[in-house]
Amino acid sequence: MDKISIAGLILGITAIVFGQWLEGGHIASLFQLTAFLIVMGGTIGAVMLQSRMDDFIAGVKMAKWVFVPPMQDFRRVLTTLVNWGQHARRGGLLSLEAFIGSEKDPFVKRGLTMLVDGAEPETIRRALELDVDAFESRARAAAKIWESAGGYAPTIGILGAVMGLIHVMENLTDPGKLGAGIAVAFVATIYGVGSANLIFLPISNKLRHHINIEIRRREMLLEGLVSIANGENPRLLENKLAGFIL
Repeated sequence: MDKISIAGLILGITAIVFGQWLEGGHIASLFQLTAFLIVMGGTIGAVMLQSRMDDFIAGVKMAKWVFVPPMQDFRRVLTTLVNWGQHARRGGLLSLEAFIGSEKDPFVKRGLTMLVDGAEPETIRRALELDVDAFESRARAAAKIWESAGGYAPTIGILGAVMGLIHVMENLTDPGKLGAGIAVAFVATIYGVGSANLIFLPISNKLRHHINIEIRRREMLLEGLVSIANGENPRLLENKLAGFIL
């Protein structure tokens, strides 16, 4: 669990609500269903319009990384690669076949399979580099939806504000309806700017951070598997890959 993400979200929202209370305002006035529907519905619709279905669904699923990031233990990866290198030097590359069945990561399983099948080191490198590039492209496209939401939300908030003011102008002769229209106008702007800067853009940045770490992990695995294919000494392999550890 990423505690700093949870703390940051709670602190940001609490600061706004507490600030409203300190100014003598009513906290209930910050909660307007109409403004929420305009801003959230408009923002989600705009993001869906610009995105492929696969990217949109993947981006929504990826949001859980903000609070429950994927486990990326570089020291464990290094230990595993050195262990494989030692097995390969003692029993040959075919001895690594025993590790394929227990490996859950498709990227690692593919690399080990190519090793056992006797593929040339450069062939392994090219294949795994293509895999890394494909992952990066898919992951960044998925994370892009949150950045896009952060761009659209403030504008949709302004649109909601204008709609609220139109409602006010249409009911100038009915004072009882003026308050609701003005509330929607200002709260829609708060929702738009607030959701963009407290939720959407921070999520986008956090996802990019985790994507970069995952790419680094895959590059470490790539270099390790290619080194094993080249028959490098496990001790030299360990020293070479130590630079990947964050």
